[in-house]
Amino acid sequence: MKTIKIAGVPEHFNLPWHLSIEEGDFNANNIDLQWTDVPEGTGKMCQMLRDGETDIAVILTEGIVKDIVAGNPSKIVQVYVQSPLIWGIHVAAKSKYKTLSDLENTKVAISRLGSGSQLMAYVNANNQGWKTDNLQFEIVNTIDGAVEALSNGSVDYFMWERFMTKPLVDKGIFRRIGDCPTPWACFVIAVRDEILEKYPETIKNILSSINKTTKNFKDIPNIDKILAGNYNQKTEDIQEWLALTEWSEKPLTIEMLNNVQNQLFQLKIIDKKGTFDKIVKLI
Repeated sequence: MKTIKIAGVPEHFNLPWHLSIEEGDFNANNIDLQWTDVPEGTGKMCQMLRDGETDIAVILTEGIVKDIVAGNPSKIVQVYVQSPLIWGIHVAAKSKYKTLSDLENTKVAISRLGSGSQLMAYVNANNQGWKTDNLQFEIVNTIDGAVEALSNGSVDYFMWERFMTKPLVDKGIFRRIGDCPTPWACFVIAVRDEILEKYPETIKNILSSINKTTKNFKDIPNIDKILAGNYNQKTEDIQEWLALTEWSEKPLTIEMLNNVQNQLFQLKIIDKKGTFDKIVKLI
């Protein structure tokens, strides 16, 4: 049995992995796939890939592209979710800020440097016509850290996946004043170069197994109720999320990569662009 470590956020997008592990799909290929939840998100997973703490990461596209360009010895092997991620833009429920324009030149909470919450703050600022050089950040690590920081007023707003954050809106802790969808497919699967070189067939088998699960995921009986129960969501919110979400079994294309890198370069998030072969591995 070959042990492979995989990491991802504890969110509804990743339920297919948990179902496949529970069903023994990977064991059937002699693979012991060990999942680690990473509530801190993409910045933390990039570090885990660099340090060898995980072999695979199910990770935000913009974050891993940025980190591979910066020297992370990993490759993107496949798109995992091809639909955009809808980032909700949240303030404290009692905040004085009412509209997106009110947030210009205020402080944004981010999980880590290089995280999706930081990179999408740049995208949102650019969309609003703000000077991205004026963005101010405070690291809060997790969504719980963001609750504390918004509640005590040390930060002004926080961007996080809209549906996973909605329970905090429903409870009157956060107020959502806007959305910012990613202008690209949101999640990809990245693998450390060392693992790709040593175990290409193992990675191929893992992708084949998860793709079978995601292909039929929406057809699982009562999947909306299962997701709602597992992730503390309202069933009607999950039904809306399922309608908006499309998984993928396809590789990242040159066009997709160019779109991501061009925007990251324009926003000065990266100072150079990597080649397709440096960032993507077709297997």
